[in-house]
Amino acid sequence: MAKVKIKSEIKKTRDKKDVMELVKKYDVKFIRLWFTDIHGQLKSFAVPSDELEFAFNEGMGFDGSSIKGFARIDESDMIARPDPTTFVILPWRPKERAVARMFCDIYEPDGAPYKGDPRYILKVNLEKAKQKGFTLYVGPELEYFYFKSDKGTETLDEGGYFDYPLDAAEDLRRDTILALESMGIKVEYSHHEVAHSQHEIDLRYEDALTMADIVITHRIIVKEIAKQYNVYATFMPKPIYGQNGSGMHTHQSLFKGNHNAFFDPKDPYFLSDIAKKYIAGLLTHIQEITLVLNQWVNSYKRLVPGYEAPVYICWARRNRSTLVRVPLYKPGKEKATRIELRSPDPSCNPYLAFACMLNAGLKGVEKGYQLPDPIEMDVYHLSEEERQKYNIDTLPGSLNRAIEYAENSDILRETLGDHIFEQLITSKKVEWDDYRIKIHPYEIERYLPIL
Repeated sequence: MAKVKIKSEIKKTRDKKDVMELVKKYDVKFIRLWFTDIHGQLKSFAVPSDELEFAFNEGMGFDGSSIKGFARIDESDMIARPDPTTFVILPWRPKERAVARMFCDIYEPDGAPYKGDPRYILKVNLEKAKQKGFTLYVGPELEYFYFKSDKGTETLDEGGYFDYPLDAAEDLRRDTILALESMGIKVEYSHHEVAHSQHEIDLRYEDALTMADIVITHRIIVKEIAKQYNVYATFMPKPIYGQNGSGMHTHQSLFKGNHNAFFDPKDPYFLSDIAKKYIAGLLTHIQEITLVLNQWVNSYKRLVPGYEAPVYICWARRNRSTLVRVPLYKPGKEKATRIELRSPDPSCNPYLAFACMLNAGLKGVEKGYQLPDPIEMDVYHLSEEERQKYNIDTLPGSLNRAIEYAENSDILRETLGDHIFEQLITSKKVEWDDYRIKIHPYEIERYLPIL
């Protein structure tokens, strides 16, 4: 069995001069340039190291009309410019004639940032927050499954939450973490999740742009190391009927310099007024941004009661049945104070997802939204009448319903810009229509014998 090749001593790069020195020092032959389409699917092309200086100075041209949600064919010329701060050597590639990667920013031929680039959209929203004195930090928990192949859902084990004896992927997860750490990605811990063959690797919090790059990298590393073990890793939200799906619970906080703007030592919840209004913003606008946080037909197979996924729009402290919770692992500690949004899934586009969370939260801060009382009970077991009494609304129950909320959302259009907003709505309508008109195995099994 092939083992991951670990690189070390790779310092954090600052500029293209750093990159050129590292390319020479570590005998890097190829550099893969990474960016995503509007759905967060990784796109990549390689340049030989001899062409790297040209890529830095001029950018590399490509056909944007072939990328989902990018330009029309008559506006197809795009330029990819590598970001030198994202240079790392890929640990699963050979040591000799090594391969590195850098994330790219996408530009128009005239040098203007391309408004269909998800990374650019996140930068724009982070700059708006910066103008108000805020930096967004996030710490996502990405759940995923290992299957024996990509042709079915045969699991590696029947373990459950934190199970050790039944965990068949202990070594696989270990090598994945070593690969992550070799690329400068800090891991808090990892474990077997609730469902059979389901796992989670938790990442140390970072600023939102760095973390969005990390999420894309994390997903690729998990899959690449799985291939070395001849198994398949998937971030599909709900691959197995009757078991928990995979979420991306996203911890987040706003900082002003070194001060956590979410922290108030005198508050019973240790939450500042800013934090409460931020939560209120998320609760108010969550239905409108769900199309970005949960973008696939399959996402809504996860968002159903009874499988630990949030469905009801409310908040609490330790209560995991609510949409937003305030973790109390270290109560009263400023750096640890944050809120956790539990609805996103790990197959979202992290650039757009973080931008939407931030803008929804900041809207609550700017407009002074009032936070309703917390719901400190199991929301899943409340009756419909009880939920109405507490004014608890629900997330969209299908991709089609999420599209309807999104189409009429001013905040979503404001966050994404006209280009991505319109392209996303169009592509999701196509996906829903494609799903809706197909005959599924359930219908044959359920209806053919009796109708």
